Amino acid sequence: MDIPCRELTPEDLELIAFAKRVVDANTDGEDGAHTMGAAVRAADGKIYGGINVYHFTGGPCAELVALGHARASGARELTTIVAVGNLDRGVFDPCGRDRQVLFDYHPGIRVILPTPDGLRSVGIRDLMPLAAGWTIDGGAHPFGVNSTEGADGAEAVR
Repeated sequence: MDIPCRELTPEDLELIAFAKRVVDANTDGEDGAHTMGAAVRAADGKIYGGINVYHFTGGPCAELVALGHARASGARELTTIVAVGNLDRGVFDPCGRDRQVLFDYHPGIRVILPTPDGLRSVGIRDLMPLAAGWTIDGGAHPFGVNSTEGADGAEAVR
C-alpha cells in the first residue's frame, strides 16, 4: 500500500521541537510515568502540549493529553500532531488507540511520524485506509458506511 507522505515544513519542525521541550522538561527517566511528549497545532497556529501518564491500567498517551489540552483551551480545529520520546529517542508514530481517536475526532489532521524515507507528515485518513468510524451521536459505523459528521464537524467516515 502506498501512503502519500509530505516533506516536513518549518511549522512541522517547530511542532517537533515543542514536543521535545515538553518531554525533556517533564520526563522522569527511562522507566518513569512521563516518557513521551506530544504537541498539536490548531488551525490558528497555536500549539498545545501534552505528556503521557503511564499506568498499568493503560493511562493516556501524550497525544491524547495534548488533544485534551487543546480542547480545554478552546481549540476545535487541529491541523498537525507529533509525539516525541524522552532521552532523545526521537519521533514516534501514534498507537492504534490514538490513531482511531484522531480519525474519529479530527479526520483532517496530519501526523508527523518516522518513515523509511525519514520524518514525514501523513494524513490520518491515509494511516487508517480501511478504518471503521465512530461518532458521539451515532456510535460505531462499519467501514465504507457514510455516517454523520465527526466531533469536529468533518465527515468521520469516508
